Amino acid sequence: MSDAALYGLVGKNLEHSFSYAYFGKKFATENINAEYINIEVDDMDELFDFINQNPGTKGLNVTIPYKEVIIPHLDNITPEAASIGAVNCISFHDGLTTGHNTDVIGFKHNIEPLLKPNMKKAMILGTGGGAKAVAYVLQELGITCTMVSSSEKGDSISYADVSKEIIEEHLLIVNTTPLGMYPDVDSFPPISYRALTGEHSLYDLIYNPTETKFLKYGKHYGAATKNGLEMLELQAEASWEIWQHYKPMV
Repeated sequence: MSDAALYGLVGKNLEHSFSYAYFGKKFATENINAEYINIEVDDMDELFDFINQNPGTKGLNVTIPYKEVIIPHLDNITPEAASIGAVNCISFHDGLTTGHNTDVIGFKHNIEPLLKPNMKKAMILGTGGGAKAVAYVLQELGITCTMVSSSEKGDSISYADVSKEIIEEHLLIVNTTPLGMYPDVDSFPPISYRALTGEHSLYDLIYNPTETKFLKYGKHYGAATKNGLEMLELQAEASWEIWQHYKPMV
């Protein structure tokens, strides 16, 4: 390993990761002496073995499936990330790890152009770490959220429960699942797209492909649509700012 600062993305199946390409380009363009790598691990023990073996690690991003399970393994967590219940960014300071959530920063700035005054309810497809960040932002904006999962559990409803009437009530629908993500581009969340209108907005956290079937069907029925690329760019820059400047309270 060189003397370059080390950053990386923790998760599984990372061969098409946004962060690797984004930070690689950023470091080259801005002449930053740093390296960004994909860190595929099967469990948290494997991750922290990697950290111990690479003391030059300065910051990490976290993606599926570890945004929630990583929390108990960190030394600190910011109040916002604790409220959300998910971490997608880890900073290192004096040998201590702190968990942050920059998804909320990216999503908040990215969703605002799609919001309309009559949007009082949102439907969030998925219940993972990304969904929790989305719900946190929307609730802060005064929008009531209904979570949807493959089966009814906790505070969520199942796709089978999503009726035409529920879709008509929820004018904002956000997909936080991997359905439709490359290479599985023919999959899509199983909702009644015919119930959509020009009053609806559909947002997909997926950015590859740029237009998923979820968004195509939404556009076909008149809904405004947006993918998650700009959100990822915003959260990546927020992570970089945290890695450079964050110091935990003593």
